[in-house]
Amino acid sequence: MNVHLSHRRRPRRIRGSLAATLVAAAGLLAAGAVTSSAAPAAPSYRFATINNTGDPTFNQLLGISNSGMIAGYFGSGAKGHPNKGYLRRPDGSFEAENYPGAVQTQVTALNDLGETVGFYSNTNAATVANNANYGFYTDAQGNFHKLTFPTAENATPPVDQLLGINDRNQVVGFYNDSKGNSHGFVYAIEQNHFHQITLPVSGVTAVTAAAINNGDDIAGFATIHGSTVGFLLTWNGHLSLLSVRGASMTQAFGVNDADEVVGSYQVGTGNNARMHGFTWTPSGGFQTVDDPQGLGATVINGVNDQGQLAGFYTDSAGNTDGMVASPTT
Repeated sequence: MNVHLSHRRRPRRIRGSLAATLVAAAGLLAAGAVTSSAAPAAPSYRFATINNTGDPTFNQLLGISNSGMIAGYFGSGAKGHPNKGYLRRPDGSFEAENYPGAVQTQVTALNDLGETVGFYSNTNAATVANNANYGFYTDAQGNFHKLTFPTAENATPPVDQLLGINDRNQVVGFYNDSKGNSHGFVYAIEQNHFHQITLPVSGVTAVTAAAINNGDDIAGFATIHGSTVGFLLTWNGHLSLLSVRGASMTQAFGVNDADEVVGSYQVGTGNNARMHGFTWTPSGGFQTVDDPQGLGATVINGVNDQGQLAGFYTDSAGNTDGMVASPTT
């Protein structure tokens, strides 16, 4: 990675502990802090397809900064087509970013200081599930740091992924346990301290922390009573569960400083399944956002403070294409 900054912004003090946050959320859940609504028509966006020519058949854009820098990767991960991470600059140029010595890398998010997070693998097995995953983050000088949650109950092979980072040097992600269940966590880099994220509601079997904004609000998704729903957990303990009415699955992948949450929801199952991107705000609820070339096959993964969206879609030829959607109003 060749992104270099002359200084680092000193992080502000963390607002309390995550344990205190979750205790506060429990009381709110008892009052029914659950958001569920139908997804109305999409707002007005200008869509652009962005693919790295390293593999024009498979690109995923996963994060976008306020300056328009984008994190992503190409390569499906199938045998002979390893994931290769990159940053796409606002001027349209691409810069490779791969964990040193790794066979595969996905860059999943970035902040406004030039720091990134992701995960890597040392193999490119014929079966994707046979590749061990290890989380990493980069600092403002471009140095890579491996990060895995300290636990003795890892899956075999281990799965540790970092999915989000804010400007306060806090990262979020998850690890899988020996039963294959995911456990979300937040890690404060400056304090070298982990907090595991548990949602105070019955029936939770898996939690994935996917994004964190500069207000310490965390977006992600969880399995609750067998259903996958998104969530937004704010720094002061308010928990909103996000489920699009009629969807078989809702997942939240990104959040900006205005608590605009983005992700995808699935309608139908099996061969009839269709994926739609969405945005959600506390005041406006859900809105569907589908790339015109990927109707029924769009995923929104990142959002910046200007409301620009980064994601991907499957086109009519079966290729996975990177996508940026910019609000026109």
